[in-house]
Amino acid sequence: MTTHEATVDHPTARTVTDVLQPRNILLVGMTGIGAAAGGWSGIPWGLLAALCAGIIPATYIEWQRKRGTWGDRHVVDRAKRTPIFLVILASIGIGSALMVVGHAPTGILIAMLALWLMTIGLLAVNNAGKWKISVDSAVASAVPAILSCVHSPWWLLAYGLTAAVCWSRVALTYHTVAQTVAGAALGAATAVPFFLA
Repeated sequence: MTTHEATVDHPTARTVTDVLQPRNILLVGMTGIGAAAGGWSGIPWGLLAALCAGIIPATYIEWQRKRGTWGDRHVVDRAKRTPIFLVILASIGIGSALMVVGHAPTGILIAMLALWLMTIGLLAVNNAGKWKISVDSAVASAVPAILSCVHSPWWLLAYGLTAAVCWSRVALTYHTVAQTVAGAALGAATAVPFFLA
């Protein structure tokens, strides 16, 4: 199976991967994490987190796509992914600094740190060789992991959606099973900072 470009037209998998793309998961998830960490006053912080971790990187990808740099948001060429990770790291870093200055709830700050560390891991794997770890799977795994820490263990049931994302990435031949499992495992590791804290 090739992972250089999607060669399979699978409408259900396409719908799953589009609806549950990182930007959307982070928008819902980080808002929920903000609310769980700080009540109603935490929601704006969650929205800022979603902006920095998901929406700004997605906007950057769309801008580059329109310039013809990439074919679509999936950026199938592994070698072209490094700038995306650097944008994510910078965006999360700036957002976190604003949160520190604004005295955001601790839970959302730890969540931002966890996503920043996850992105470091994604970048390291991406640049280590020819293996393209799944970012979609990582984000789809990180959000339930973090929500289970700041809100309720019941959020672990959302890993059903994580499995759906992994399946869609494989079905569309963007990734192998191993690449999606590795991404999901890295995303699950975002829970570690909460236990350490």
